[in-house]
Amino acid sequence: MTNDLLNTSLGEIAVQLAGATRVLRQYKLDFCCGGHVTLADALTKKEIDPEEVVSQLNALAQPDDTQDWSSKPRAELVDHIYERFHILHRQQLPELLKMARRVEAVHGQRPECPVGLADHIAVMSRELEDHMQKEEQILFPMLKQDMVAQAAGPIRVMQMEHDSHGDALERLSELTDDLTPPPGACNTWRALYTGLESLRDDLMEHIHLENNVLFKVT
Repeated sequence: MTNDLLNTSLGEIAVQLAGATRVLRQYKLDFCCGGHVTLADALTKKEIDPEEVVSQLNALAQPDDTQDWSSKPRAELVDHIYERFHILHRQQLPELLKMARRVEAVHGQRPECPVGLADHIAVMSRELEDHMQKEEQILFPMLKQDMVAQAAGPIRVMQMEHDSHGDALERLSELTDDLTPPPGACNTWRALYTGLESLRDDLMEHIHLENNVLFKVT
Protein backbone atom coordinates (compact mmCIF):
# COMPACT_ATOMS: atom_id res chain seq x y z
CA MET A 1 0.00 0.00 0.00
CA THR A 2 2.86 2.38 0.85
CA ASN A 3 4.60 2.03 -2.53
CA ASP A 4 1.28 2.15 -4.38
CA LEU A 5 0.39 5.47 -2.77
CA LEU A 6 3.84 6.97 -3.24
CA ASN A 7 3.75 6.14 -6.95
CA THR A 8 0.25 7.55 -7.39
CA SER A 9 -0.36 11.12 -8.53
CA LEU A 10 -1.76 13.63 -6.05
CA GLY A 11 -4.79 14.11 -8.28
CA GLU A 12 -5.62 10.41 -8.32
CA ILE A 13 -5.24 10.15 -4.55
CA ALA A 14 -7.56 13.13 -4.04
CA VAL A 15 -10.19 11.69 -6.37
CA GLN A 16 -10.05 8.04 -5.33
CA LEU A 17 -9.58 8.27 -1.55
CA ALA A 18 -12.33 10.10 0.30
CA GLY A 19 -10.87 12.42 2.92
CA ALA A 20 -7.44 12.54 1.28
CA THR A 21 -7.78 16.21 0.35
CA ARG A 22 -7.76 17.14 4.04
CA VAL A 23 -4.43 15.35 4.51
CA LEU A 24 -2.96 16.80 1.31
CA ARG A 25 -3.99 20.32 2.32
CA GLN A 26 -2.41 19.80 5.74
CA TYR A 27 0.97 19.29 4.06
CA LYS A 28 0.33 21.95 1.40
CA LEU A 29 0.44 19.39 -1.42
CA ASP A 30 -1.21 20.78 -4.57
CA PHE A 31 -3.60 18.09 -5.80
CA CYS A 32 -5.36 20.46 -8.21
CA CYS A 33 -2.97 22.29 -10.52
CA GLY A 34 -0.12 20.01 -9.45
CA GLY A 35 -2.25 16.90 -9.53
CA HIS A 36 0.00 15.13 -12.07
CA VAL A 37 2.92 14.96 -9.61
CA THR A 38 3.35 11.69 -7.71
CA LEU A 39 3.08 11.71 -3.95
CA ALA A 40 6.71 10.57 -3.68
CA ASP A 41 8.00 13.44 -5.83
CA ALA A 42 5.86 16.01 -4.03
CA LEU A 43 7.06 14.85 -0.62
CA THR A 44 10.69 14.78 -1.73
CA LYS A 45 10.43 18.34 -3.03
CA LYS A 46 9.00 19.56 0.28
CA GLU A 47 11.31 17.35 2.37
CA ILE A 48 8.38 15.72 4.17
CA ASP A 49 8.63 12.28 5.79
CA PRO A 50 6.70 9.88 3.50
CA GLU A 51 5.83 7.44 6.29
CA GLU A 52 3.98 10.13 8.21
CA VAL A 53 1.80 11.13 5.25
CA VAL A 54 1.19 7.59 3.98
CA SER A 55 0.17 6.51 7.48
CA GLN A 56 -2.52 9.21 7.57
CA LEU A 57 -3.75 8.31 4.09
CA ASN A 58 -3.91 4.60 4.92
CA ALA A 59 -5.95 5.43 8.02
CA LEU A 60 -8.69 6.79 5.75
CA ALA A 61 -9.59 3.27 4.60
CA GLN A 62 -13.14 2.59 5.72
CA PRO A 63 -13.57 0.04 8.52
CA ASP A 64 -15.69 -3.05 8.05
CA ASP A 65 -19.28 -2.46 9.20
CA THR A 66 -20.61 -5.87 8.19
CA GLN A 67 -20.81 -7.39 11.66
CA ASP A 68 -24.19 -8.13 13.21
CA TRP A 69 -24.77 -5.25 15.61
CA SER A 70 -28.19 -6.57 16.60
CA SER A 71 -26.45 -9.14 18.80
CA LYS A 72 -24.15 -6.63 20.53
CA PRO A 73 -24.81 -4.88 23.85
CA ARG A 74 -26.61 -1.55 23.46
CA ALA A 75 -23.78 0.42 25.08
CA GLU A 76 -21.26 -1.07 22.66
CA LEU A 77 -23.37 -0.04 19.67
CA VAL A 78 -23.75 3.49 21.05
CA ASP A 79 -19.97 3.78 21.38
CA HIS A 80 -19.51 2.41 17.87
CA ILE A 81 -21.92 4.94 16.36
CA TYR A 82 -20.16 7.80 18.11
CA GLU A 83 -16.65 6.68 17.21
CA ARG A 84 -17.41 5.47 13.68
CA PHE A 85 -19.85 8.14 12.51
CA HIS A 86 -20.07 11.20 14.74
CA ILE A 87 -16.33 11.79 14.75
CA LEU A 88 -16.13 11.02 11.03
CA HIS A 89 -18.91 13.42 9.99
CA ARG A 90 -17.18 16.21 11.92
CA GLN A 91 -14.06 15.57 9.84
CA GLN A 92 -15.86 15.17 6.51
CA LEU A 93 -18.15 18.18 6.38
CA PRO A 94 -15.70 21.09 6.89
CA GLU A 95 -13.42 19.78 4.13
CA LEU A 96 -16.34 19.17 1.77
CA LEU A 97 -17.59 22.69 2.40
CA LYS A 98 -14.17 24.15 1.54
CA MET A 99 -14.04 22.23 -1.72
CA ALA A 100 -17.61 23.12 -2.66
CA ARG A 101 -16.93 26.84 -2.14
CA ARG A 102 -13.79 26.58 -4.26
CA VAL A 103 -15.59 24.78 -7.09
CA GLU A 104 -18.38 27.37 -7.14
CA ALA A 105 -15.92 30.26 -6.99
CA VAL A 106 -13.74 28.96 -9.83
CA HIS A 107 -16.33 27.28 -12.07
CA GLY A 108 -19.48 29.24 -11.29
CA GLN A 109 -19.93 30.30 -14.92
CA ARG A 110 -20.07 26.73 -16.19
CA PRO A 111 -23.63 25.45 -16.69
CA GLU A 112 -22.75 22.18 -14.93
CA CYS A 113 -21.48 23.95 -11.80
CA PRO A 114 -23.49 22.90 -8.72
CA VAL A 115 -24.45 26.43 -7.70
CA GLY A 116 -25.91 26.38 -4.21
CA LEU A 117 -24.10 23.21 -3.20
CA ALA A 118 -21.84 24.92 -0.66
CA ASP A 119 -24.79 26.57 1.06
CA HIS A 120 -26.61 23.24 1.13
CA ILE A 121 -23.60 21.49 2.69
CA ALA A 122 -23.35 24.28 5.29
CA VAL A 123 -26.99 23.73 6.27
CA MET A 124 -26.48 19.96 6.38
CA SER A 125 -23.46 20.44 8.61
CA ARG A 126 -25.32 22.67 11.09
CA GLU A 127 -28.35 20.39 11.24
CA LEU A 128 -26.29 17.23 11.61
CA GLU A 129 -24.13 18.77 14.33
CA ASP A 130 -27.25 19.81 16.26
CA HIS A 131 -28.66 16.31 15.82
CA MET A 132 -25.49 14.57 17.00
CA GLN A 133 -25.17 16.80 20.04
CA LYS A 134 -28.71 15.94 21.12
CA GLU A 135 -27.87 12.27 20.77
CA GLU A 136 -24.62 12.59 22.71
CA GLN A 137 -26.04 14.75 25.49
CA ILE A 138 -29.51 13.26 25.91
CA LEU A 139 -30.35 10.05 24.06
CA PHE A 140 -27.13 8.06 24.21
CA PRO A 141 -26.67 8.43 27.99
CA MET A 142 -30.28 7.30 28.50
CA LEU A 143 -29.81 4.21 26.34
CA LYS A 144 -26.51 3.31 28.00
CA GLN A 145 -28.33 3.44 31.35
CA ASP A 146 -31.13 1.19 29.99
CA MET A 147 -33.69 3.99 30.30
CA VAL A 148 -35.48 2.64 27.23
CA ALA A 149 -39.02 3.68 28.16
CA GLN A 150 -37.93 7.23 29.00
CA ALA A 151 -36.02 7.41 25.71
CA ALA A 152 -39.13 6.86 23.57
CA GLY A 153 -39.75 10.59 23.10
CA PRO A 154 -36.17 11.50 22.14
CA ILE A 155 -36.08 8.50 19.79
CA ARG A 156 -39.15 9.78 17.92
CA VAL A 157 -37.50 13.18 17.53
CA MET A 158 -34.30 11.58 16.20
CA GLN A 159 -36.28 9.50 13.71
CA MET A 160 -38.03 12.61 12.37
CA GLU A 161 -34.68 14.34 12.01
CA HIS A 162 -33.35 11.28 10.19
CA ASP A 163 -36.12 11.79 7.64
CA SER A 164 -34.90 15.36 7.17
CA HIS A 165 -31.34 14.11 6.65
CA GLY A 166 -32.68 11.78 3.98
CA ASP A 167 -34.35 14.72 2.24
CA ALA A 168 -31.04 16.60 2.40
CA LEU A 169 -29.26 13.69 0.70
CA GLU A 170 -31.86 13.71 -2.08
CA ARG A 171 -31.25 17.42 -2.62
CA LEU A 172 -27.52 16.73 -2.68
CA SER A 173 -28.09 14.26 -5.49
CA GLU A 174 -30.20 16.78 -7.43
CA LEU A 175 -27.55 19.50 -7.18
CA THR A 176 -24.73 17.23 -8.37
CA ASP A 177 -26.36 15.14 -11.11
CA ASP A 178 -26.27 12.18 -8.74
CA LEU A 179 -22.65 12.96 -7.80
CA THR A 180 -21.47 12.69 -11.40
CA PRO A 181 -18.66 15.14 -12.27
CA PRO A 182 -18.94 16.62 -15.76
CA PRO A 183 -16.36 15.93 -18.48
CA GLY A 184 -13.23 17.97 -17.89
CA ALA A 185 -13.95 18.53 -14.19
CA CYS A 186 -10.84 19.52 -12.23
CA ASN A 187 -9.37 17.36 -9.49
CA THR A 188 -11.00 19.43 -6.75
CA TRP A 189 -14.42 19.01 -8.34
CA ARG A 190 -13.96 15.27 -8.75
CA ALA A 191 -12.55 14.90 -5.23
CA LEU A 192 -15.54 16.83 -3.89
CA TYR A 193 -17.97 14.36 -5.43
CA THR A 194 -15.92 11.40 -4.20
CA GLY A 195 -16.07 12.84 -0.69
CA LEU A 196 -19.79 13.54 -0.95
CA GLU A 197 -20.41 9.96 -2.06
CA SER A 198 -18.53 8.76 1.01
CA LEU A 199 -20.54 11.12 3.23
CA ARG A 200 -23.78 9.87 1.71
CA ASP A 201 -22.86 6.21 2.24
CA ASP A 202 -21.64 6.84 5.79
CA LEU A 203 -24.71 8.87 6.75
CA MET A 204 -27.06 6.24 5.33
CA GLU A 205 -25.27 3.50 7.29
CA HIS A 206 -25.34 5.73 10.39
CA ILE A 207 -29.10 6.26 10.11
CA HIS A 208 -29.69 2.57 9.35
CA LEU A 209 -27.87 1.44 12.50
CA GLU A 210 -29.88 3.82 14.64
CA ASN A 211 -33.34 3.37 13.10
CA ASN A 212 -33.16 -0.35 12.44
CA VAL A 213 -30.90 -1.62 15.22
CA LEU A 214 -30.29 0.76 18.12
CA PHE A 215 -33.85 2.07 18.33
CA LYS A 216 -35.28 -1.45 17.99
CA VAL A 217 -33.44 -2.80 21.01
CA THR A 218 -35.71 -3.37 24.01
